[in-house]
Amino acid sequence: MRSELERLQTTARWFALVRALSVPLTIAEVSITHFPPGYETWAWVDCGVLACGAAALLALSFRRSDVAVRKRLAEAAIVFDTGVVLGLIFIFSFKAGQPLYGLYYIPIVEAALRFGIPGALIASLATGPLLAVAELFRSRRFPPREFGGAAVGIRIGLGVLIGLVVGRLVELLIGLGRGAEARAAEAERLRDELGRRADLLEAANRCARALGASLELEEAFNAFIRELRGLVPFDRVAIILGEGSAMRVIAASGLGVEHWLPPGTVLPPGALAEEVISNGQTVYRKDMAEERFPEERDLVAAGLRCRLVAPLLIGARATGMLAVLRREADSFDPDEIELVTLLGRLVGTAVQNIRAYDAEHRTVAELRRLSALRADFVSLVSHELRSPMAVVIGSARTLEERWRELTPEQRQSFLSLIADETTRLASLIEDVLDTSRIDAGTFSYAFSDVSIDELISETVAAAALGQDEVGVRAEVQGLLPHVRGDRERLRQVLVNLIGNAVKYSPAGEEVSVRASVGDGRLLIDVTDRGPGVPAEDQSIIFEKFGRSNSGQSKPGTGLGLFIARSIAEAHGGGLSVRTQSTGGAVFSLELPV
Repeated sequence: MRSELERLQTTARWFALVRALSVPLTIAEVSITHFPPGYETWAWVDCGVLACGAAALLALSFRRSDVAVRKRLAEAAIVFDTGVVLGLIFIFSFKAGQPLYGLYYIPIVEAALRFGIPGALIASLATGPLLAVAELFRSRRFPPREFGGAAVGIRIGLGVLIGLVVGRLVELLIGLGRGAEARAAEAERLRDELGRRADLLEAANRCARALGASLELEEAFNAFIRELRGLVPFDRVAIILGEGSAMRVIAASGLGVEHWLPPGTVLPPGALAEEVISNGQTVYRKDMAEERFPEERDLVAAGLRCRLVAPLLIGARATGMLAVLRREADSFDPDEIELVTLLGRLVGTAVQNIRAYDAEHRTVAELRRLSALRADFVSLVSHELRSPMAVVIGSARTLEERWRELTPEQRQSFLSLIADETTRLASLIEDVLDTSRIDAGTFSYAFSDVSIDELISETVAAAALGQDEVGVRAEVQGLLPHVRGDRERLRQVLVNLIGNAVKYSPAGEEVSVRASVGDGRLLIDVTDRGPGVPAEDQSIIFEKFGRSNSGQSKPGTGLGLFIARSIAEAHGGGLSVRTQSTGGAVFSLELPV
């Protein structure tokens, strides 16, 4: 529409200038011509009309107007020029040869230039009869000149041909102009699209660089969020990675993150992440009110409705997903969807690097911890070995050097001390060997039907006879069923648990051993009256060389509970600990019936 208006304005101004230039030429022609009586007056009238019309149309050609007004003015200009031209043809018809018949083609050419072939045809058909009338007027007014019908027909035909040629050229030029404008518009659109995509790529690169600026997950994720918020406003964002067959939220921020799907959450089976990773395609959930995936119930409960999820790609393989969520339904536009999709392709490698670094960091920390535990273990074992060996060596030398001086009771006391310390050494060495066998997978078991009632009674009785400072009492609820297990290994577990309970209970207190059955499981609780186990140490004490850091630990190697848990797990059960509110620890051995 704009190009059409410009073309009409340009054509109107060009014809207005030509019309203005024709005024002095017409005046000069009229001035030097000798007219018959009455004709000169009409000639000057025609000149005056031409001059006034030329001035008016020249002024109108420079005024701003729309396409419709311009077309009306063009039509009026053609009618005006046709009238002026035919007036001159009539006025100068007295001249032999009619030299101004060539002016007849001007309105036709003008119509063709303004309106193409349709304008040329209409102008030719409209002016043809008027040309015939002018020729008839000339033949009757100035005899003996006859009516030249053939000449009139030829002129009309030439007018039509000239109009068609000019009109076709005009239409071709208009078509070429429109094509050029279309190509220019397409080039401009492509330039804008290229600029937009360059902006998107730069924005995505900024986010990717922010995420890759640090290998610390929390720091990198916070930098990523700051960049992303300026590009794609959100109410919640999360990065989810695959871990084997499970999907885990490794980082999340925004609405409801404290209560719904916080970092570390394993997504339930059938989650959207599984579909995104399997297909490698972005998924746009316009409204999660229509629940399709199990985790969306929690997200809707947090006040979120719209969810955009893009795969994190490393090459062609999807390893996780980037989820961006908003409160309003269907609130992401196509540009934002494209940007988040691009981000998934760019940040996948950065996330994988952070994840690998985090795993390596944890591995190094674990190796350092194990190294420290081993160092502590060597120190403890050295101490545990040195003490009884010193007692054995000292007692043996005393017996050797002073055998005759000692009374039989004293000799027996030294021999009993040697036996006790030797037994302690044997137990320590056996724990170390058992630990090595467990690590090597050669720890053997001999399974049979075991009566837990008898096993608890024997173990409690032995513990009570072995010392007299702490009482040991068994509480068995009802008749306990037999279990399938290794009697000696289970005795080893109970001896370890009761021995620890006695060691940490103050003198005069009592250790209770309770056994009960429920839900197809046999539960044995060993309760002491000691200081308990802090929550942060309740997992450490079951590890190899693990010891509580509370400052209330007793001498030992830290292997007993590791061996006990390994035996319990080999029987299909487990070993756990909890601290009572009133004080004291409760170690629970769980076995399948």
